[in-house]
Amino acid sequence: MSATKLEGNQKLNRLFYILSGIFIANVILAELTGVKIFSLSHFLGIENWQLPFSGDGKLDMNMSVGILIWPFVFILSDIVNEYFGRTGVQRISILAAILVLYCSIIILISTKLPPAGFWQELNGKDLSGNPLDINYAYTLIFSQGISIIAGSITAFLLSQFVDVYTFHWIRKITGHKKLWLRATGSTVVSQLIDSYVILTVAFYFMGKWSFVQVLQVGTIQYIYKVSFAILLTPLIYLFHYIIDKYLGGKKAEEVIKETNENW
Repeated sequence: MSATKLEGNQKLNRLFYILSGIFIANVILAELTGVKIFSLSHFLGIENWQLPFSGDGKLDMNMSVGILIWPFVFILSDIVNEYFGRTGVQRISILAAILVLYCSIIILISTKLPPAGFWQELNGKDLSGNPLDINYAYTLIFSQGISIIAGSITAFLLSQFVDVYTFHWIRKITGHKKLWLRATGSTVVSQLIDSYVILTVAFYFMGKWSFVQVLQVGTIQYIYKVSFAILLTPLIYLFHYIIDKYLGGKKAEEVIKETNENW
């Protein structure tokens, strides 16, 4: 193997490790923070923003905190798909799911451990001076997180499977051109599954939500994901440009061509 080819392969390996690390870190972070449902309308200063939804129901701008960083997961997934193909996406997706499961086991164990007395005493009051059972709060928050993780692993793997096939199906039609179309198109299809499956498993089957609430929050989250997927399209082209420069134009073309041929 020539020195030039060896260097090119080393760059490609480093690129995969970097993208995988960032991808997995974002997935785990989204899982751990996803237990909180926040009001986007209040954050934006829009009071009482509601739309009619399913009979007497209202569509509020409420969604999981974990959803905020999912658009970056989409971008990373599409970039890995572009340069490393189906195999690359499947590897990092399965690894991410395993690590999320590992985190959930550690979290479950942590909620069962007896609390230290001084820790409870030091945290026995909130900022307003009201009594606070810190161990109960800890257990409550992280126990809810386990249901989020269970739903998310299911939704994540399903959506990633759909995403990778949709991405390459569009690329077979458009060729190397129209990156925006395959990136956005795959997100539109895959996140339709992800947005509702995770809430159905985590909050309907394993929680106390009604199915209408699942549809309400799922719809808002889907709109958010698709909107940001479109808004962040220039970022995909920027990453594409940086990676092409890093690998070298010729090497980048060879890699992309090979992943397309091996599909």
